[in-house]
Amino acid sequence: MTSNVAEPPKAGTSAAVVAPASPTTTPGIVLEASGITKAYRRGMWPARRRTPVLRGVDLELAAGEVVGLVGENGSGKSTLMKILVGDLAADTGTITRDGRIGYCPQEPVVYERLTCDEHFELFGRAYGLTEHAERASRARIYAQLGFDRCATTRADRLSGGTLSKLNLGLALLADPEVLLLDEPYAGFDFDTYLKFWNLVAQRRQAGRSVLIISHFVTDEERFDRIVQLRDGRAVPR
Repeated sequence: MTSNVAEPPKAGTSAAVVAPASPTTTPGIVLEASGITKAYRRGMWPARRRTPVLRGVDLELAAGEVVGLVGENGSGKSTLMKILVGDLAADTGTITRDGRIGYCPQEPVVYERLTCDEHFELFGRAYGLTEHAERASRARIYAQLGFDRCATTRADRLSGGTLSKLNLGLALLADPEVLLLDEPYAGFDFDTYLKFWNLVAQRRQAGRSVLIISHFVTDEERFDRIVQLRDGRAVPR
C-alpha cells in the first residue's frame, strides 16, 4: 500500500495525528481512500484462515463536510478508521489527504499519571505548537466541552465521560483540517452531547471536515451524508 498518512507521534500513540499536507488529492477533497482491503488471520495453526474485512473500500471526504460511517458490528468501521489515520496498514489500496488529521479512537489512549493540562502540553509539543498556541487551544477546548475544573486532575481519577472529553480534546488541539472520530460521544451526558454537535457545526462552518463512526440513527439529520460499510465495501445510505 502507498500512503501519505504519517505514523502517529510517539508521544501520543494513536490518540492524534498531525502530518504534512499532501499535494495529490483531488481539488476540494481533503481525504481520499481508494481500493482499501484488509484481512485478518484467525484460528490456530495449522488451521488458520484468512478472513477479509475490507474488500475494496473507496471513500472521499470534502472540505467542510460532516460524514457518518455506519455498519454492523464487525463490519470494519474501526479498522477503516485506523487505516485512514495511519495507525494500521492496509493490505492494498491508497490514501491521500490534504492537511492535518486529528484522531479520536474509540478507547481513550492516555497516560494515567498525567493531568489533563499535562496531556495537552505533551500533545502540543508532539504537534509542534508554540506554548502560546497550545494554551489558547487548550482553554478553548475546556470551554467548548466544559471540563476546565478537571485541568489539574490525573487521568486515572477522571470519570468515564470526562475521559472521553479529554480524548476528543487531544484530537482537536492542533485544529486539524480533518477530524476522524470513532464513537466520540460514548459516555457523554446530554448537555455534553449537545456541545459536541455545536462544536461539529462550528468546524463545518470553518471549512473543516469530520468523519464520525456513529450508531445512533437519530443523528442522521446532523450529517451531510452517511456511508455504510456493507460486505466489506462503502456504499451510500
